[in-house]
Amino acid sequence: MPATPFATLFDMDGVLVNNTDYHINAWIKFADNHGYQLSKEQYVANINGRVSADALAYLFQRTMQPDELELFTEAKEGTYRELYKPHLAPTPGLVEFLQALRAANVRTAVGTSAPVSNLGFTLDGLTIRFYFDAVVDASMVKHGKPNPEIYLTAAERVGVEPARCVVFEDAFAGIEAGLRAGMPVVALATTHTHDELATTGASLIIDDFTGLTVDTIRKLIEP
Repeated sequence: MPATPFATLFDMDGVLVNNTDYHINAWIKFADNHGYQLSKEQYVANINGRVSADALAYLFQRTMQPDELELFTEAKEGTYRELYKPHLAPTPGLVEFLQALRAANVRTAVGTSAPVSNLGFTLDGLTIRFYFDAVVDASMVKHGKPNPEIYLTAAERVGVEPARCVVFEDAFAGIEAGLRAGMPVVALATTHTHDELATTGASLIIDDFTGLTVDTIRKLIEP
């Protein structure tokens, strides 16, 4: 009898690509340009993994108007893409793992707080978009992470019940979103240390995708 289907849902930044330092540097530069000081610690605690509206509201300490939200988002993301473009590369082992998932007929989706412009930059820049059955970005949900809406929407798009979806995340906000969606979470230690991630409730902590197998992920929902 064939195994019951399950799905894998991937955050993008810090998961598909190990780019956290480039986002940090872009945010610090953007903040400085607008007369604000922002530290790496503040970024990790209050911005990483969150949609632009929430991140910018934290920096400016006020709600963004729609026109300035779009303007500021693209200004910051343009800086990030300029910094990261020469270094754009998949997280080690990612492509091999995506190939294994496809061979096993495991459905896949991206669930990211990133804007559409960064999705194209990453998924098309790495030529990996075709591996994913669905892509959910910040424009498709009302509530950003740690609200579970992004991952619940991704599960719906791939047609798999939430309890049979495994989330791959690096940010505390994203890990919380996956857990609140009722999904086991695999945490990547690209932004936080193993010790920091051990407190989050993640089912598995990995440095990257090297050597990761479909069976290892399946066992998180089928012990």
